[in-house]
Amino acid sequence: MIEAKNVNFYYHTFHALKDINMQIEDNSVTALIGPSGCGKSTFLRLFNRMNDEIDGAKLTGECLINNENIYHKSVQVDLLRKNVGMVFQKPNPFPKSILENVAYGLRVNGINNKQLIEEKVKESLTAAALWNEVKDKLHKSAFELSGGQQQRLCIARALAVSPSILLMDEPASALDPISTAKIEELIFELKQRYTIIIVTHNMQQAARVSDKTGFFMYGELVEHSETKKMFLAPDKTETQNYITGRFG
Repeated sequence: MIEAKNVNFYYHTFHALKDINMQIEDNSVTALIGPSGCGKSTFLRLFNRMNDEIDGAKLTGECLINNENIYHKSVQVDLLRKNVGMVFQKPNPFPKSILENVAYGLRVNGINNKQLIEEKVKESLTAAALWNEVKDKLHKSAFELSGGQQQRLCIARALAVSPSILLMDEPASALDPISTAKIEELIFELKQRYTIIIVTHNMQQAARVSDKTGFFMYGELVEHSETKKMFLAPDKTETQNYITGRFG
């Protein structure tokens, strides 16, 4: 279970998130939608503490994973980030081989057993639906892959260190329709084993891949409900107006 309790977040004096309360169930996909600048990516990044790196950032309230406040001073951020993987908007493979991209997190965490690394690489690439496409070129540069393949490689890299949560910040926005469809199919498969939160500007994508959807506007969580209900019968007028394209 992931939970935000009375979360407020500030960039210096700018109030970016306003009293957010949300619960996210295990092994589900939650989509965050809303106009640009509404706070959805800021909210996403709270759960692996990426906002810690921003000068002047301030959080009040609690972000809980399995009932533990991940902002408590006892929390080791490196272990948190091992448990909470992140996939960004644009594919960002390292200037290394395909194999070494996936193995990177394992090596950083002190794993040097060659056989174990090879097993985890295969397992992660298979989980990311990429193994059959790259198994004969594992020692080639990751930059030789297509954009869609690079994004699935980045997903494999995140999966290699065995997280339980996967954060995705518009993972398909830079991809063509065929690659986007593969990423969406992959998300559907991965939710059997992971809890996924995805930020997307594409409302059709949110409707296709998510179990629940949260609609953000001006830093507030306007509505959070089952995706089907959100798109067919939203509770709030603001949600209806956004979904029907009247603004945003």
